[in-house]
Amino acid sequence: MNEHLLLGIFFGAAIAVYLFSDIALRLCALLQQSGYSARRFFRWYFGKGNIQRKRLSLLSLSLALLVALFNVCFSFLGYVWANTISIVPFVGILALYLWSEKKYALKVSYKATARVVRLTVAHYLLLFALCVGLGFGLAYASLAVNETWFYLLRFVPFALLPVLLPFTLICAEFVMTLYEIPHNKRFIRRAKEALERSDCIKVGITGSFGKTSVKHYAHAMLSEKFSVISTPASFNTPMGIARTVKEQGLDCDVFLAEMGARRAGDIAQLCALVRPGYGVVTGICPQHIETFGSLEGIKKEKGELVRYAEKTVLGKSAADIPAKSALREGEDFAAENIVLSAEGTEFDLRLFGERVHIRTGLLGRHAAEDTALAAALCYALGMTAEEIARAAERLRPVPHRLQLLKENGLCILDDSYNSNIEGAKNAAEVLALFGGKRYVVTPGLVELGALEEEVNEKLGAALAGADAEIILVGETLVLPVRRGYLGAGGEEARVRIVPTLQRAQELLSKELAAGDAVLFLNDLPDIYT
Repeated sequence: MNEHLLLGIFFGAAIAVYLFSDIALRLCALLQQSGYSARRFFRWYFGKGNIQRKRLSLLSLSLALLVALFNVCFSFLGYVWANTISIVPFVGILALYLWSEKKYALKVSYKATARVVRLTVAHYLLLFALCVGLGFGLAYASLAVNETWFYLLRFVPFALLPVLLPFTLICAEFVMTLYEIPHNKRFIRRAKEALERSDCIKVGITGSFGKTSVKHYAHAMLSEKFSVISTPASFNTPMGIARTVKEQGLDCDVFLAEMGARRAGDIAQLCALVRPGYGVVTGICPQHIETFGSLEGIKKEKGELVRYAEKTVLGKSAADIPAKSALREGEDFAAENIVLSAEGTEFDLRLFGERVHIRTGLLGRHAAEDTALAAALCYALGMTAEEIARAAERLRPVPHRLQLLKENGLCILDDSYNSNIEGAKNAAEVLALFGGKRYVVTPGLVELGALEEEVNEKLGAALAGADAEIILVGETLVLPVRRGYLGAGGEEARVRIVPTLQRAQELLSKELAAGDAVLFLNDLPDIYT
């Protein structure tokens, strides 16, 4: 094999990796959304009607056919020139594909964290090695076969690369776990040591719903009296908490750690890391029942925080969890006499024997209940009812959690991070308070296992009471939503199903007028759509 052919193989491999890099980067973003879980990623990829799989398959087929066709058509020039000319349709079809991908822009884009950058580099190196190996294999095969037809078609196998990309990505992730697991353990261990050294009050906040909102409200209210650090956004894993400790430090009076759980043992692991003296369990619902198996399994897992903390605040649906010392919603504290409007929420906050009236710009019944949970924590940490009431009236909504946005005379209720039935019912109740024509855009609720169909029917029934136009997005979850909507008396003419969020937005752009209101309910990440 001469050196020119060797250089050609390495150069061709580099070009192939470059051409497929945008597709590979997109798949990396989707694996990132999957929590780097190969099982979850492939469940999405091989799901019914997955458009990404269909598009990659069509791309491979188009590349194979056109490369073969151009080689055959230009065979009279000799196989070297025919092979060279076939590069034109290869690059052209790929460029057309990448241009068309802009129509399917990811809702949750690639986030260049250290881990995903390492994974991306490893994936590119693996792709390069695969292309070089394929190039050498085909070159040796050409010499062995020594037939004109084989020389003409020897580069067609490169057209299979698009359909192989999901598998090469998972291979790269598997290799990288050999580095990531010990690296993450060291990172978490350093955070644990820092938390053990700190004398700040540590609070764990968990539950099936409302964790981020309660954390957000508690941070704002406690900041009236204490120095507070909390995990940002939905950082609720060991790595998220460890990253918060590294980036923000622990120079504070109170550290609030949101604690998420997908599997049994997650909360115990987080408690061992944070060592919370106080805990909040916002409530229990079937969210993530797919991995826990039952509502009792979810309650048991969330109860790990109660067993660990010395004092806990328990929401209504978690009030029966046995605890050493607990403030229970309904018994020790509550949001009572709740009055809802399109401008905000008023309620009476009862804290033991004290009662204060609160008027806030937060929307929805659950906002009052989440505020009461945060207030009970503040009360347990030494704030007075009057201090809590003053702080509560200044609360602002958490982004994407029934957040009211006003634009060009439209009222947009952004509840895109809502993924539980109780929150969905509250959102529908709030939408009904707005004037003008009302719309709901939703793909349904996920991660509910065997209850997915039942809960989505309940969602549809709740939407029937909003007196709104219903736009259902996707294929898998929307049929139970539609069935529940019609079963609760909804009008068939007012419910439509569209394949993508983009299509829903196109419909809205034609129909919306000033004074109308739109509720975006649970705008799922790309791995669910």
